[in-house]
Amino acid sequence: MGFNLSQIDKVDHISKEDFVNNYLIPRKPLVIKKATETWPALHKWTFEYLKETVGDKVVPLYDSSKADPTKPINASAAEMKFSDYIDLIQNKPTDLRIFLFDPIKEAPKLLEDYRSPTDLMGGFLDKYPNMFFGGKGSVTFLHYDIDLAHIFHTHFNGRKHIILFDYKWKERLYGLPFATYALEDYDIEHPDFEKFPALNGIEGQETILEHGETLFMPTGYWHWMKYLDGSFSISLRAWDKSWAIKAKSLYNLTIQRKFDNLMKARFKNKYMDWKEEIAIKRAEKALSEDLPR
Repeated sequence: MGFNLSQIDKVDHISKEDFVNNYLIPRKPLVIKKATETWPALHKWTFEYLKETVGDKVVPLYDSSKADPTKPINASAAEMKFSDYIDLIQNKPTDLRIFLFDPIKEAPKLLEDYRSPTDLMGGFLDKYPNMFFGGKGSVTFLHYDIDLAHIFHTHFNGRKHIILFDYKWKERLYGLPFATYALEDYDIEHPDFEKFPALNGIEGQETILEHGETLFMPTGYWHWMKYLDGSFSISLRAWDKSWAIKAKSLYNLTIQRKFDNLMKARFKNKYMDWKEEIAIKRAEKALSEDLPR
């Protein structure tokens, strides 16, 4: 009984041909261990360097508590000066994380320190890519990214445990309607398979991402992440060539998100209870359809 998890493939380097044919086209995750060996950031991006560069900008912090149905998604739990937060995650465990704050906007010279992997594919998006910070033990809840981009996720100054599930498992993972995250009542590391039977037997992949390693996460993959040390990551995003996926991304970012926030504001707990009920019903239906006949 349990998840059926395999290890994500790891390579030191990969050619464009091998990457496109074996990972990009089939949408298969990959860890590239030495993709950053030419990045100045590999040795330059220490905690002290980021503190000096970004400074005392006040940043929103997020914890591991269940989403409040009365608030829009991504409502912060606290605020702190960036430099104080870096001191915090270096010195003790905490479930507080930074995301949706881009230090590179505050310190544009950081743009000089990394390279988009254009030798592998095109379509890269943000001028200011996302950075993520977490204290030891902090967890990013199970979700997929709303814009459905391909992601190259590089980690620094520690380790991160990552578990991925293909988008096709959305119903079995108790994915909530009109949202990009799953029911938050189960623990990915130690799920209760009797209470949540649809999780049993789901296939996924996992890895421990270490300093300087880059995870290629294809569009739509559900991901759960746990910081094993106080550390941080940068995500470079690229469009999928599929116009159907681009259209779904646009729908998610506009119609779905606005509808969900409107319903939360109007119906609060009643709306969230309905969403969770639907997620459970869909999971049970998907499980019954997947069982051997």
